Amino acid sequence: MRQVLTGKERIMKALDLAEPDRVPVFEMGINEASIVNLGKHFTDDVPPVKHITDMDLEEQIRYMDLLSLILKELGNDGISTVFIIRKERVGEDLARDKYGTTYHLSEAGEPVPVEGPVQGVGDIAKLAFEPDPGDYAMLQYLVQTMGRDVAHFFAIPDLFRLSWQLRGGMDKLLLDYMRDEELVFALARVTTDFCKAALKMARGHGADVIILEGDLAFNTSTLMSPDQYRKFIKPYHQELISFCHEQGMKAVKHSDGNLWPILDDLVEVGFDGIHPIQPQCMDIKEVKGHLKGRAAVVGNIDCSFLLPFGTVEEVDQAVRETIRIAAPGGGYIISSSNSIHPGCKPENYIAMVKAARRYGAYPINL
Repeated sequence: MRQVLTGKERIMKALDLAEPDRVPVFEMGINEASIVNLGKHFTDDVPPVKHITDMDLEEQIRYMDLLSLILKELGNDGISTVFIIRKERVGEDLARDKYGTTYHLSEAGEPVPVEGPVQGVGDIAKLAFEPDPGDYAMLQYLVQTMGRDVAHFFAIPDLFRLSWQLRGGMDKLLLDYMRDEELVFALARVTTDFCKAALKMARGHGADVIILEGDLAFNTSTLMSPDQYRKFIKPYHQELISFCHEQGMKAVKHSDGNLWPILDDLVEVGFDGIHPIQPQCMDIKEVKGHLKGRAAVVGNIDCSFLLPFGTVEEVDQAVRETIRIAAPGGGYIISSSNSIHPGCKPENYIAMVKAARRYGAYPINL
């Protein structure tokens, strides 16, 4: 009989490409509305749905307490906190962060940058661009409330995402790749240095695993050419991952979309895991076969159609089949194919976690 592991031990063993006692369960993101909707299955004391930009400290704590309750009740092995750069409303649907980026706010999705403080190389020197201790409030609080027996993931934008946020839109940075390489490299340097400082602080506050977020692809291919990735992003990814490992943390790359053109590059720079293996464009069997022994596979339970529109029975079957394919040999962590967003049925997410417990014991025999 295998030794029963803690959630943290289970996650770390999977990221070490080994078989734990059972498949670990983790979720990168559960947004405000979904926390409330899930919470109703475990308690009557739930807050009204509110965007984090509009919450005061007491309201934020109430949401974090509810999230802790949900994850403890479900028995998740890892918890994800995010690098929260505070934003202040500057209009009905606009907010601005302390670095000068203005965002369009949405009730259903992430804030979208629409204007940035960097229009040219000269603007970079004017930036007061360094992490703030207040950006770690969620990590610090949940390390206290959840304890150290679960793995604490800390999600932070990577240099690509930070660069296009400072530019005020991804389209602007991608045009810079063809028109202004000096600006691209200057942004890469300042954002990489920012990330390194932020990662070091996260480790000090209890982070075990870093998620470098920021999509590099859409459903058919990468957002930039593979050559552009290798020129403008890959060296800095390698620097960041080396830094993570020096600090004693694992590193996972999050990107939706078809990563096949650069998947080997992500392995070469040292990522310990790839998330979320979007089922619309990446087959879990092929990815697991390709990455086996090189990087862990994280995710793949469809949150575009299955979790929003499927039945509990369909979720159960999908989890069973995914575990059958991806879990043998270790190196697999189950999660949704992105996050638990407002469209996901709470009962389907609960069914997903329960199915992972039902079918995920090693050795896998399905």
